Amino acid sequence: MNARILIGGALLAVGAIVAGPAAPGAAGSTPQVAIENFRFTPSTLTVPTGTTVTWVNHDAEIHTVTSPAGAFASPALETDEKFSFTFNAPGIYAYFCALHPQMRSTVVVQ
Repeated sequence: MNARILIGGALLAVGAIVAGPAAPGAAGSTPQVAIENFRFTPSTLTVPTGTTVTWVNHDAEIHTVTSPAGAFASPALETDEKFSFTFNAPGIYAYFCALHPQMRSTVVVQ
């Protein structure tokens, strides 16, 4: 009986190693955009419809996440503060920092 448990556990461990980690964007994940060094990273993010994207400000400066079309607008984000938005319709969503307008990026929703 102990041998069966040991073999079963070994098979599970091998299966987990072979399967590897979940792919980026896997179900249940929330894509993040880092705000640091006065830029958004990644500069373009592609997600499926219904995805919630979270922006995290890693800069010492205050930033916003603002859609010029009015689709979304964060409050001023202090260091380590977050803003999330759910993209329920396909399209190309440009955004920028209202305090530093040279900071621009895009979310593509498919």
